[in-house]
Amino acid sequence: MKNLYIMGAPGSGKTMVALGLAQKFQAEGYKVAYFKPVGAPCPSPDQYDADAVLLKETLQMSAPISDIVPFCAGSSYLSGNRKKEKLAAIEAAFQRVSSNADLVIIDGAMFPFVMSSWEMDDISFARRFNAAAVVVIKLEDDFSFDRALFYNEHLRLKNIPIAGNIFNGVPRPLQAKTEGIFVPLLQEKGYPVAGVIPRRAEISSPTVAEYQAALGGEILVGQDRLHLLVEDIIIGAMTLDSALRYLRRSADKAVVLGGDRADLALAALETSTSVLILTGGLYPDVKVLARAEEKGVPVILVHYDTYTAVEKMHRVSRHLKPEDKNGIRITLENIEEYCNWQSILEVLKG
Repeated sequence: MKNLYIMGAPGSGKTMVALGLAQKFQAEGYKVAYFKPVGAPCPSPDQYDADAVLLKETLQMSAPISDIVPFCAGSSYLSGNRKKEKLAAIEAAFQRVSSNADLVIIDGAMFPFVMSSWEMDDISFARRFNAAAVVVIKLEDDFSFDRALFYNEHLRLKNIPIAGNIFNGVPRPLQAKTEGIFVPLLQEKGYPVAGVIPRRAEISSPTVAEYQAALGGEILVGQDRLHLLVEDIIIGAMTLDSALRYLRRSADKAVVLGGDRADLALAALETSTSVLILTGGLYPDVKVLARAEEKGVPVILVHYDTYTAVEKMHRVSRHLKPEDKNGIRITLENIEEYCNWQSILEVLKG
């Protein structure tokens, strides 16, 4: 039986799809293991890959995290010529993780091409570990579809079996275009589509805590409300009259503005706001903090300018934790309701 390699761009939801498929295949009676050959470096030695911790606990794996994620690659990995040593360690870890499993779900790197110069990219590992591929697609525009098509064409050229493409977290405005244009285009070119999963805020929207971790700001108010979901980001760099239209239109949003914009901050607090991000290190008017306390809205002070803060926020994606039983359940529901998991399984059996 083949293993399954989950590939895609950053923020596409590869781990969410891996988690859902792993649970489904387990429920069908298969012994499933999870493996991530190349992870991203953790901020400190006492921290572990969050995705690996989630899958290890959900699948009740006995393998240590150091085997599940045997190597973490930084952006200057070529500085040390240790290819043979690292590759041997990854292969040995894979053998240990897969020893008692019917199939291994392998989670791809940030991009499929990461570490291509060492032949330790996703496609090279898919061949090495006898895996078929699922490409997870996050749609933002037509270019993101082109990128997914490019991945499929490269997989075909490298003779990697494609078990399916899964459009994941599709926003409602793009649902019709996905089903009417993107899906047929892939199928016309001979690439299978295994599912179109609509966006669900419960597992796709980052929490205030995840934004705070990325920005490293000071929490002025609302330490106990960091679990709130953020579905939109609004930049408060306009006049109050202009801003009010946008503030009223967006729900569960983060409002990013200078700490000296008390008028705009107070207006935002009267709408559906999950967090105020105050930039420039400017401490806000006490009236803003008092009203935020009343409304239960966290206020975070950062020393970045607004542009830099927003750029960092756009790179934040949602990470489920093992204790989030509802989120874990939703990943399984998505596979059962919106994906042809049976066709993926047939490819693995074949």
